[in-house]
Amino acid sequence: MAPTARADPEGPVPPVDQADDQTAATTDGRQLRRARNREAVVAALLDLYRDGNLRPSSEEIAARSGLSPRSLFRYFDDVDDLIRAAIGSQEARARPLVTIAARPDDPFDARVVALVEQRFRLFGAVGQAATVMRLQSPFQPLLAAELMQNRTYLRSQVRKLFAPELASMDDALAVRALAAADVLTSFESYQHLVGHRAMTATVAKSVIVDSLTAILGPSR
Repeated sequence: MAPTARADPEGPVPPVDQADDQTAATTDGRQLRRARNREAVVAALLDLYRDGNLRPSSEEIAARSGLSPRSLFRYFDDVDDLIRAAIGSQEARARPLVTIAARPDDPFDARVVALVEQRFRLFGAVGQAATVMRLQSPFQPLLAAELMQNRTYLRSQVRKLFAPELASMDDALAVRALAAADVLTSFESYQHLVGHRAMTATVAKSVIVDSLTAILGPSR
């Protein structure tokens, strides 16, 4: 006689493919929740930077993100990892602003204005995250390397845009002119004029335009 079937107290075992779907859905849900929470923490830190709080505590970040302080570092290895993620997020948002609306064969005055406008849009977008990057780079080699890469790229933009003017100079003068133009169009100059000197954007732009024209222009 065949044995009498007994009910499984945990219910029937789903087919293998159904069980796999349930596992995948659970995994996807966890990953989505983790991604959302990471984004919330990064957004909270960037908000605090914009508010002028460049060294917020874990409690302040947690309060702004809606998470508990203890849960913050489920999503990041440590504070340095969180800072890098926040700076990377802000840079990604600002990346479309890197393009300069001018070419080396455009009129000189138009190139100067286009470069200055681009720098102000870019630096305004990266904001305090750029300041934090500079403050943290001596202690975080990854940030230091990225900062150097960013500066190298921005300097190359100046060199390419004003290649005709630099080519007309002797080598020593061209090196000095490029260095000066690089400094004038750096984040540090923008921060000094707009932040520390409290100049309006219009006045600060005119300062840089006039200085670039004096260094690179045909009447130098």
